Amino acid sequence: MTFRLPDLPYAKDALAPHLSAETFEFHHGKHHAAYVDKLNQLVANTEWAEVPLEDIIRKAKPGPLFNNAAQHWNHSFYWNCLSPKGGGEPSGKLADELRRAFGGFDVFKSQFSETAQAVFGSGWAWLVRKAGGGLAITTTPNAENPLARGETTLLTCDVWEHAYYIDYRNSRPNYLKAFWQVVNWEFASAQL
Repeated sequence: MTFRLPDLPYAKDALAPHLSAETFEFHHGKHHAAYVDKLNQLVANTEWAEVPLEDIIRKAKPGPLFNNAAQHWNHSFYWNCLSPKGGGEPSGKLADELRRAFGGFDVFKSQFSETAQAVFGSGWAWLVRKAGGGLAITTTPNAENPLARGETTLLTCDVWEHAYYIDYRNSRPNYLKAFWQVVNWEFASAQL
């Protein structure tokens, strides 16, 4: 099995002015592509060669194989969490679940932003359905993701600096404000 860099689900310039085409050229075209290339090198001619991506993430020990597999999955998921028709608020079941878990959308948005802002160094902020049910906001450092904990991912925000440095330099808060303008609530709802 050969892992492939997925196409973006929109044009590289479709999320401007919130995220620029240049950001996608580097973030998707170089960073994500490098994870896929390295993953393919690591699995070639090994017992992992025919193992699905999610199984590698769940079974690989910490180290290069896990890191590259998880970063490939994380980024593939992240691209779908964004949309040129995004922003606003979710509706339907997801809106109901957010009200139940956090007391309302504005409270959720504030808590998610604060949590994402507080990630030390490189990592990810996630909205997940916990293994036992109910929604939660969580973070993971580096390449880790909630799959390894048996949680269902609904939404993520990449808070590695390469996700925002071209457009926002070192201002993660400004990047997070832009993130809310392009969140793909249809995708997040479909994950429920």
